[in-house]
Amino acid sequence: MATYDLEEQEQLAELKAWWKLYGNLLINVFTAAMLIVSAWLGWNWYQRSQSAQASIVYQVLQKAVQDKDSQRLKAASGELLDKYSHSTYASLGALITAKAMMDSGDAKTGKLQLLWVVEHGQDELRDLARLRLAAVLLDEKAYDDALKQLDGNVGSGFAARFAENRGDVFSAQGKVREARAAYQSAVDAIDELNKKSTQSTQNRQGAAGTVYRELLQQKLDALGSSKQ
Repeated sequence: MATYDLEEQEQLAELKAWWKLYGNLLINVFTAAMLIVSAWLGWNWYQRSQSAQASIVYQVLQKAVQDKDSQRLKAASGELLDKYSHSTYASLGALITAKAMMDSGDAKTGKLQLLWVVEHGQDELRDLARLRLAAVLLDEKAYDDALKQLDGNVGSGFAARFAENRGDVFSAQGKVREARAAYQSAVDAIDELNKKSTQSTQNRQGAAGTVYRELLQQKLDALGSSKQ
């Protein structure tokens, strides 16, 4: 029994020595881990809260569009951009506001909304804003600015549209060779996308894709075989 007590005392002494060396470190690591977990949970809660509030403002914006209330529309859009700029609702709201402003004749505000999405939006929404802004600039005959919006990488789903719009700009400038190359690039992008699509996707999108491809071919044919 005395031997057991001695072994127990030695183990206790070793434990005390180990704790003296590593106890504070262990406490600090545990505390840091708890802080990280708490911060992560808090950030998730904050994100959900922000998303919920942004959703409410977005609904107000949609209602303002339906009612054609430009003042309430601008106020809701401004709130989304100021307070919830990192949410998807901000980009969606800006795109909707841009169209509504364009339809009402306020091209300046519409362009600013589109430019905001170009600068702050992500992925497909940003690409969509670039397309719409380029179309507005084309109508204004600001060809170089339109081409700048159409330059750079885009998702495969937008490749044909971007190439087509570049063709439209070049065609408006009288640059037939560049326009033909752009339209052909759009056709090639559609064909490539069809190759990668599953059979079910092709069945759903086949009719629309065929019509769009025919439209591009018509634009190509309209340019003739000029070497300009």
